[in-house]
Amino acid sequence: MKLDNKVAIVTGAGNGIGEALARRFASAGARGVVVSDLSAADAHRVADHINASGGRAIGVAADVANEDALRGLVETAQSRFGPVDIFCSNAGIVDEGGVDTAEYLWERSWNVNVMAHVRAARAVLPGMLARRSGYLVSTCSAAGLLTSPGAAPYSVTKHAAVALAEWLAIMHGDAGIRVSVICPQAVRTKLLTGSIESGNAASGAFARMGRLLEPDEVAACAMQGIEAERFLILPHPEVQGYWERKVSDIDRWLAGMRRFLVQAREQTPTTTSRSPS
Repeated sequence: MKLDNKVAIVTGAGNGIGEALARRFASAGARGVVVSDLSAADAHRVADHINASGGRAIGVAADVANEDALRGLVETAQSRFGPVDIFCSNAGIVDEGGVDTAEYLWERSWNVNVMAHVRAARAVLPGMLARRSGYLVSTCSAAGLLTSPGAAPYSVTKHAAVALAEWLAIMHGDAGIRVSVICPQAVRTKLLTGSIESGNAASGAFARMGRLLEPDEVAACAMQGIEAERFLILPHPEVQGYWERKVSDIDRWLAGMRRFLVQAREQTPTTTSRSPS
């Protein structure tokens, strides 16, 4: 897909990867970019920057955990720029801990990291299917292919987001709907820094073991993947190898991950735990 003259919506676009994606879509010649974020101030800031740079964008505050808000987001995009060509479900949340994590945090992770993607598809698929053209992009993290040992709710819900994207690609690929998942490892975002600061040993180890990418590097890779219509977009190419080893010998991979976690804990100084913001 070429993005010139297309209409794009990006959620979680007030900072980080979402902001970088919105700016990239605009610079690629999108007819209009809807910059959505929970923070109205951040959404408007990014949209203003795009407009000042010669692009066309509007900032819209929306909570992806609310179906009415997502439908309103799509209606706003259509009324301002026309039918939505690409919906990028980028908003996400990191809730850490294991199976004993509070029920409401599991529900919050499921609501934001999975059901928001479902709601987005509900809102845009009918029009896309009628036009036999459209693109759904989900930011799923390498955790969605591998795992995140210190964050069970995050890891489980990101796996589910990948599974949903696979299902959409199978069910609607022959009807002109393209689907991609963006699965980076360590990226310099508020989510990662908050996780590290909270004392998550695995997050710190992942950040140290590979290159810490900037959000714009991830967005540049995502643009290439979208233009090539690749399902799996891996800003960290080494994730492909990790994933292949996992599926080729799951027991060996699990043992290796247990060793990795022990090493990560040994290398991480003790900090006061807190929930990431």
